[in-house]
Amino acid sequence: MKFSETEKESLKENNVQKLYVRYFDIGLHPESNFPIPISPIRFEENLKEYSIVPVVFIQNKVMLQPNLDVNDLAQKTFGFIEQINSKNKIASQEIQIDCDWTLKSKENYLKFIEVFKKLSKKKLSATIRLHQVKYFKKTKIPNVDSGVLMYYNMGSIAPDSLNSIYDKKVAERYLKSLKRYPLHLDFAFPIFSWGVHIRNNKVIGLRSKMNSRALEKDSNFEKMSPIFFRVKHSNYKNGVFYEENDLLKMEEIKPDDLKEMAEDLQDNLVEKPNEIIFYDLDEFNLNNYEKNTFKQIISCF
Repeated sequence: MKFSETEKESLKENNVQKLYVRYFDIGLHPESNFPIPISPIRFEENLKEYSIVPVVFIQNKVMLQPNLDVNDLAQKTFGFIEQINSKNKIASQEIQIDCDWTLKSKENYLKFIEVFKKLSKKKLSATIRLHQVKYFKKTKIPNVDSGVLMYYNMGSIAPDSLNSIYDKKVAERYLKSLKRYPLHLDFAFPIFSWGVHIRNNKVIGLRSKMNSRALEKDSNFEKMSPIFFRVKHSNYKNGVFYEENDLLKMEEIKPDDLKEMAEDLQDNLVEKPNEIIFYDLDEFNLNNYEKNTFKQIISCF
């Protein structure tokens, strides 16, 4: 992990003091089906001027394991976080667990949170999805100090014209539930984009770090509508092969979308968020927004 000059500038301009940093994911070993850490972070610079919150994403299939040793998983997860912190001289006061748990995995997940909280003795936050807010009596509420509402990835990735990252109509089905949710929530907004790669009306992949501006300049692609591009000539782009007549559907978040999200949330709040998190910090993403965009969104609260 190393910041570009643009990223450093953006952190400074927005007076950012706290970073949520993905330390590693936890998935299942393909042969043994045991939980294993995936792509752990490597710090390439000192981040001592920031307060660092390690974030661990746990795939739901891990929590679905019927014989999961939750105590062992919690110990190993915390141990690995501590190892990374110690190696990089980071003293974190808070840890965040990211998991899209379901009704079938909630027992293991909730127990994991209990064990992890006792072990770490640190402030603990958890990511919360919209459906977990609306149906909290069924999905339950993890025993954490606060939640972060992930206000994105609302729809299914499909060849249709809907945006799976943000859809106001989908969000509206859940917003009223916020007033009944008993856990304090902070908000995470999306500032990423991707292309949905479609062949013969089937989604064959998600292409990250892609936006309309880049495709408009590429003679291999032809703009068919505000969001759809057709491949004119078979070509390779960023190591991916695009066949003639494939389609790319661009799913992007414009500043107006962010403003709309913030206003809709503001209208349905019981209490103000303590933090607004933008996901994720990346030069490619930052270049899609004016310098004052983030301050404007924060000022809505």
